[in-house]
Amino acid sequence: MVIAYIAATVLAAAAALLAAGIDVVRAEWVRTNMGAYGVPESWLSPLALIKAVGGAGLLIGLAVPPIGVAAAAGLVVYFLGAVLTVIRARCYSHIGYPLPYLALAAASLALSIAS
Repeated sequence: MVIAYIAATVLAAAAALLAAGIDVVRAEWVRTNMGAYGVPESWLSPLALIKAVGGAGLLIGLAVPPIGVAAAAGLVVYFLGAVLTVIRARCYSHIGYPLPYLALAAASLALSIAS
């Protein structure tokens, strides 16, 4: 169980940090998608910060479990919001973008609670 928790947490952290980096460089496809969802481009930096803090919190949580639980819960809420944003915008073909991040964050949360 511990190996699964570590693997899920490291993958979730890497995914969140990668997503934050993509937001920071303001990739064209991200700006296009955010516009389609009705999210202002000015929100990219704060959203990147949330993902970066969540990813870092997951890694810190490997040593300090309460921080990991809080970070995983925060990322689950964040990516649930992302899924709802895509659904609200009726961009159903884009639902596959936030779902893997949500699944990794949820796995990390569930496994951290179970460990």
